Amino acid sequence: MNTESKIYLAGHQGMVGSAINRELTKQGYRNIITRSRKELDLTRQADVETLFREVRPEIVIIAAAKVGGIFANNTFRAEFIYDNIAIETNIIHAAHNFESEKLLFLGSSCIYPRESKQPMKEEYLLTGELEPTNEPYAVSKIVGIKLCENYYRQYNRNFISVMPTNLYGPNDNFDLKTSHVIPAMIHRIHDAKVRNSPSVTVWGTGKPRREFMYVEDMAEACVFILKSVDASSLYSRDITHLNVGTGNDITIANLAILIKEVVDYKGKIKFDARKPDGIIRKLLDVRRLNELGWAYKTNLRDGCITTYDWFLKNFSK
Repeated sequence: MNTESKIYLAGHQGMVGSAINRELTKQGYRNIITRSRKELDLTRQADVETLFREVRPEIVIIAAAKVGGIFANNTFRAEFIYDNIAIETNIIHAAHNFESEKLLFLGSSCIYPRESKQPMKEEYLLTGELEPTNEPYAVSKIVGIKLCENYYRQYNRNFISVMPTNLYGPNDNFDLKTSHVIPAMIHRIHDAKVRNSPSVTVWGTGKPRREFMYVEDMAEACVFILKSVDASSLYSRDITHLNVGTGNDITIANLAILIKEVVDYKGKIKFDARKPDGIIRKLLDVRRLNELGWAYKTNLRDGCITTYDWFLKNFSK
């Protein structure tokens, strides 16, 4: 991989994809190929094959996915499993057919079992039952991991996977029906501040612990891994992917307090215990990536401040 390599970045308009695009550009990569959703439907195999036939990308990054929080995952279950498997299968198979030199697939930490030991090591994959509320999405991401692994094992393709922790940052999805924890909290607490509401209700008990990483750090990690890790070194250690995270977690209750402070909201935070908590704790073991020479840089408070600033400029009314 060099600065002249033809890099196809799927999902460049999303939070993660746009951050990767910025990081590649910052590091001097000049030949980044992108297509909007209007230009290319990644769930249509023929359309994906046509793109690969036309541009012949050397490097492929799959940051495209249908994503959402607990509500979206539990409501649009068929869409989450179908759309994501279609996207992954079409791109990975096209990269094989047109002999791309390297492929990086971005998954999700929800691939690990609900009752997994903490922190979660890469080898804990497929050792127990998944969390029911996001099982379809998790299954789709496991399919992507196994596609990469087995295209290497059968065809010696340099296809690898990374599993990020919960991500947040600029260009996040702040739609309250489909957003993840941090953008949903920022939106709800900001709205309460604007309305002078005396309280904000957060789903669940507030007791679960979650790990969060700023998306610009994730983008830097992806480029680092593309430059530093090959399929042969990954799969020879009997692991199928690399975890990417901070190695630190926080309770949902303390996260709500932090965001309340960032937004400067004076009301109370309440919790609706009738709503699902999801997995009680989800923390990645990131020692393998740290040993390769990469670690996160942005602390949670600073990342939330930057994300709230972006929300104020781009989303709030």
